[in-house]
Amino acid sequence: MELHIQSHHWQRRMPDWLAAAVAGLAGGALVIVLEFFWSTMVLDESPWQPTHKIAAMVMGRGALEQMSVFSFSIVGMALLLHYVLGAIMGMILAAIMAPFRFDSSVGMEAVIGLAFGIVAYVWNFYVMTAVFPWFISERGSGPLLANLLFGVVTAVVYGMLERRKQSAMH
Repeated sequence: MELHIQSHHWQRRMPDWLAAAVAGLAGGALVIVLEFFWSTMVLDESPWQPTHKIAAMVMGRGALEQMSVFSFSIVGMALLLHYVLGAIMGMILAAIMAPFRFDSSVGMEAVIGLAFGIVAYVWNFYVMTAVFPWFISERGSGPLLANLLFGVVTAVVYGMLERRKQSAMH
């Protein structure tokens, strides 16, 4: 029986950017579903509140008016921004994972995803609230869990897509 231990030191290795963006979209899709569930089932609020807050990042504070009302333009902008940010965060995560070979196993991907989720939560709900203060009220266990799951799903999906591409090349 051989024991293979993979080193996680830095080496020049480019991420698969398409796989990273797709993984970020998958993680973002999960988060949007969780946001709708959390707002309606746990907080007993309108499912449109999160979309109004996200859209306000681009559309300004006017999007924060009538947050319980459906607006096609607000929901559309929120989804577009949410998925663009998800793809970008997926690429940031891949840029961390690839050169350190953190995509060496599903377990390692999950651990890195959890760490990334914590950093994303702190960034989104403590740092970015200096610019977008309406997210201060979103701090808590629900958004933390959503960010943790985003990190894990994005990291694991990235690893799966990267392994599939590698096996197809061989």
